[in-house]
Amino acid sequence: MSRLDSFIHRMRAQRDILNHICDTVKKMEGPVLELGLGNGRTFDHLRERFPGRRIIVFDRAVGAHKTSTPDPENMVVGDIRETAQNFIGINAALVHVDIGTGYDDKDAITLTWLPQLAAALLAPEGMVASGLELKHPQLEPLPLPPAVDEGRYFLYRRVV
Repeated sequence: MSRLDSFIHRMRAQRDILNHICDTVKKMEGPVLELGLGNGRTFDHLRERFPGRRIIVFDRAVGAHKTSTPDPENMVVGDIRETAQNFIGINAALVHVDIGTGYDDKDAITLTWLPQLAAALLAPEGMVASGLELKHPQLEPLPLPPAVDEGRYFLYRRVV
């Protein structure tokens, strides 16, 4: 599969999962967290799906178009591993994570801290959608929408 096709499949999976869980997340208290702003496309999608909900975004730098960038009070700039520590216990309804690099060695390093961080940011029963597989005892894998291939994207609920 070409890198372009792979990207398209990943974006479809991301969108399909976020749309699939939208109604459930809307019933929950707590903010939505976006780990990785990138170009701001997913932030824009989340903002559309969750109007009025606080969406806090983390990234090492802001490179998104100004129309797809959160207000300064909801944009946390710096190393996500460090900056997100200040939000542990925020009881997020949803954490969306798209910080994979496609390089197994680099992603393996991220996976040494990301699952614990995601679990610590979530409210009990909160959900995390991730482009990387998160193995953690508090994160229960959830079924994916039918259009999403296993292993393309991952969905979890925080258990107590």
